[in-house]
Amino acid sequence: MHFVKIGIAIAAAAIVLTACATQPMPTGFNPPGFWFGLLHGAIAPFALIGGFFSDVRIYAFPNSGWWYDFGFVLGIGSLFGGAGSST
Repeated sequence: MHFVKIGIAIAAAAIVLTACATQPMPTGFNPPGFWFGLLHGAIAPFALIGGFFSDVRIYAFPNSGWWYDFGFVLGIGSLFGGAGSST
């Protein structure tokens, strides 16, 4: 029971701290949107491997916000097949 209380406290602290996370608004250029998010999500595993050897990032910053995130998640999900079961 003690571990449950600690787990709840850690989860609550993580939720509170994520409220502090922000990113600046992009200025002076057209930030990547949905289609680039989809592409970046699909190539994320390769970019992660490339990141070990050079300065490659798997997530564009700054980006256009929610639409980029949506495309990124769809790209990652399409590459790994989502959460389907083969039973």
